Amino acid sequence: MKVLVVDDDPTVAEVVVGYLERAGFDTAHAADGPTALELAFAEVPDLVVLDLMLPGMDGLDVCRRLRERGPVPVVMLTALGDESDRVLGLEVGADDYVTKPFSPRELVLRVQSVLRRVTAPAPSPAAPSVLRHADIEVDVAAHRVLRAGRELSLTAREFDLLYFFLGSPGRAFSRDELMRRVWGWEFGDQSTVTVHVRRLREKIEDDPAAPRLLVTVWGVGYRLEVEPECL
Repeated sequence: MKVLVVDDDPTVAEVVVGYLERAGFDTAHAADGPTALELAFAEVPDLVVLDLMLPGMDGLDVCRRLRERGPVPVVMLTALGDESDRVLGLEVGADDYVTKPFSPRELVLRVQSVLRRVTAPAPSPAAPSVLRHADIEVDVAAHRVLRAGRELSLTAREFDLLYFFLGSPGRAFSRDELMRRVWGWEFGDQSTVTVHVRRLREKIEDDPAAPRLLVTVWGVGYRLEVEPECL
């Protein structure tokens, strides 16, 4: 699988590329946003490792442009300590982020985790291939979500999160449990979950500010409401 590494720091780029290649990935490197987009549009990578702070065009703009072309997974690198900067990266479509300074081994694990979910095999014939809840229809094999017959554009993580909730409607899950079971992380910043829930609500709720499907359970986490006719 091919990973595009976008970072203007030659030392960081060399280390990241080296670790990814030792893990079995084919890699390409770009030191700025325009070059990254040129490479990505010429040959779509399986995943992009994207630095937030880039010369000319920052990582947020690059991520937005990539998202306009398709759902390529993005793991964002940021040296900024402010949580709002990390949250902003998730809001523009990044699937995950790693804060500098970081462990190259951890970055490889994050890349592998995102790709495993994106390339997960289709369900077995015994498992339902289409799940429905309210006006939402999830075609698991096609990795496609419809709402009232209209296709939604979900990132890999948003799809995973929705699919997980559909498996247990009516049950409340904590952010910590969602991180373990959806992200596969034993530790991490729980704001990641908060941001993805907010983005998912924007796509499946009539009024994301007053959600009726994916609700907050105060002091616990989140719950997918059981459909009224199933009560």
